[in-house]
Amino acid sequence: MNHRLFGRLNWSVSDIGYGLWGMGGWSGSNDDESIASLERSIELGCTFFDTALAYGNGKSEQLLGRVLAKPRDTKLRIATKIPPKNLRWPAKADYALDEVFPADHIRHSTETSLTNMGLQSVDLQQFHVWTDAWADDDRWKRAVDDLKREGLIRGFGISINRWQPESVLKAISTGVVDSVQVVYNIFDQGPEDELFPMCREKGVAVIARVPFDEGSLAGAIERGMSWPEGDWRNIYFTPEKIDETLDRVEALRQDLPQQLSLPDAALRFILSCPDVTTTIPGMRRIPHVEANLVASDAGPLSPPLIEKLRKHRWSRTYTVP
Repeated sequence: MNHRLFGRLNWSVSDIGYGLWGMGGWSGSNDDESIASLERSIELGCTFFDTALAYGNGKSEQLLGRVLAKPRDTKLRIATKIPPKNLRWPAKADYALDEVFPADHIRHSTETSLTNMGLQSVDLQQFHVWTDAWADDDRWKRAVDDLKREGLIRGFGISINRWQPESVLKAISTGVVDSVQVVYNIFDQGPEDELFPMCREKGVAVIARVPFDEGSLAGAIERGMSWPEGDWRNIYFTPEKIDETLDRVEALRQDLPQQLSLPDAALRFILSCPDVTTTIPGMRRIPHVEANLVASDAGPLSPPLIEKLRKHRWSRTYTVP
């Protein structure tokens, strides 16, 4: 497992981390299997784990807490997120800060997450949504500074609305933001335009989420699929969107060398970008953990292949959380 420095915080983290959304809120998850997968990832060298209070209303944090309670020599870095108080995804500029991240909500959510995970302090606390309409409001900055000063958090980050990588540039300029979490994959290459250069300049770590486009770039989506009521994937993969997505996946496969699998290409494309600190595939089963983490040792893709994959960039026009 390869490691990279987490921006100006200078933490060493595995370049492939672990996203815990699926085990907290997706159908088909098994708690014992999820915990076994977390343990296996640590055995294989994974040291960065990303969860959120909103994932199953704290369930994924509680599952992670059961793993963190076990003594171990390896230093693990834990990230979580504060949900918007109004529970609306994505954030919009016409939402007042008091509706989304008032100071008491920031503190209460952080304290709840710490209790869920059995921690006194968490490495990284993040806002789960964002709009730069709030960037100049000093109240959220003071609330974050208070959490840092009291030792409840060590770093602060922002999880950016899907497909809106430019919506955090003003916040980064304040100097308060230590990391950003953004959708970045073979289809979603927009963060390379403005976000990554600013992060590089400011020493802000980049967490690349949704490396498999919620499953399409892992080969896990088929035409006509649907999920139980309440599963978020029914919103993301409507019948029309499935067909459009899989047409693009099939075109992408034609550009891959025969020996390179689709999920391996997806992860290694992200790792080929030096601006990315870590990427966080969702994993709920041990075989997925073992297959994904090996991509770290395989390393970046060749420059000619990267250039070939760039033509699969997809600028999406519809909005989902």
